[in-house]
Amino acid sequence: MNELTHLDDAGRACMVDVGGKDSTRRVAIASGMIRMNAEALAAIRDGAVPKGDVLAAARIAGIMAAKKTAELIPLCHPLALDSVTIDFAFEGEALRATARAALTGKTGVEMEAMTAVAVALLTVYDMAKAVDKAMVIEGVRLIEKQGGKSGHWRADSGMIRNGGIA
Repeated sequence: MNELTHLDDAGRACMVDVGGKDSTRRVAIASGMIRMNAEALAAIRDGAVPKGDVLAAARIAGIMAAKKTAELIPLCHPLALDSVTIDFAFEGEALRATARAALTGKTGVEMEAMTAVAVALLTVYDMAKAVDKAMVIEGVRLIEKQGGKSGHWRADSGMIRNGGIA
């Protein structure tokens, strides 16, 4: 069997067959941030961005993006998500977005969580670019995942034998 799961024995791209896998609870948490000037941060925090409520629009955009991940990322399975949440936190000269995606299914939701974060941050950029065109999106990454054959993993500590994501 080929070691790369998205290539068949002839080296052609293929979607992984998850038909024989057991359905399990799967959760993924991803995070990223957008750095910006103090004026843009204050405008977002104060709800003073001319285009409207930046965080509300970014939250909806991120959730919608998670639901459309299979249309955006080649070979991703379309998933029936149970939930997607996106939270924001102001950190110094940046705004952090954290997404949590969950389902009970045969494949993980890591790509959905990371897509949610990326699109939420892109939406922040789009809505606030009139205030700061030099914003920088960075650090979009998986923070934690649970479920499936590979078990529970957290960025700061690798594999976790016991415990889980609340």
